[in-house]
Amino acid sequence: MKRWTIDINCDVGEGVGNEAEIFPFISSCNIACGGHAGDTATMLQIVQLAKQHKVKIGAHPSYPDRENFGREVMDISEYELHQSIQEQVKTFESVLEREQSELHHIKAHGALYNQTAKDKDLAKTYLDAIQEYKTRSVLYVPFSSAIAQVALQQGFQVWYEAFGDRNYNSDLSLVNRKQDNALIQDPEQVLQHILPIIKEGHVKTTSGKLIKIETKTLCIHGDTPSALKILTYLSQELSKHKVQLLQ
Repeated sequence: MKRWTIDINCDVGEGVGNEAEIFPFISSCNIACGGHAGDTATMLQIVQLAKQHKVKIGAHPSYPDRENFGREVMDISEYELHQSIQEQVKTFESVLEREQSELHHIKAHGALYNQTAKDKDLAKTYLDAIQEYKTRSVLYVPFSSAIAQVALQQGFQVWYEAFGDRNYNSDLSLVNRKQDNALIQDPEQVLQHILPIIKEGHVKTTSGKLIKIETKTLCIHGDTPSALKILTYLSQELSKHKVQLLQ
């Protein structure tokens, strides 16, 4: 009988303060490292929690735009962006060294994530800033994206990511958060959304089309209001559908 395994990740360290509640239900986390949220103190606190719960630790760099929480495309030079990403990840790595923990993965945040998915030049700038982590960490990137293509060409290790609490357009981009149907907040609807992604390799878009998608890691945003309810429900229900959490 076939079984499926999936990593579930959350974006954390962003000021919500629910990490201790959600960590028992996830297998990896993406910790804000100062670009859109977070500072050395919050990084340290969340890394310690992640260690306690045996959750894989990732850096979550962003456009350096705390005012807009990194969710708006920023008019910034290639050099400035490169320097900022590099500084964010290095700061985070210094926290990991202090805690004798390893960096498992890197995942861009918000607008930077969405833009590198479709802009190869921006993707190259981002990847250039994190080149030194190429052989010792994984990149969480969207399937069939510009950044996935460039990263694989450059020899990065890639895990394709899908979103459990977000609706998709037919081009596999996420529905803009300004739209009423951007978020999926009902736990049962999240389950029905992700089962075809995990088991059948396709996602149902807002237009009703089934589009091919591959995923090894699934994101439930830590700041989705019902995040804890969703994760609790998935922990109870996924095993009934022969899906287990990646250890």
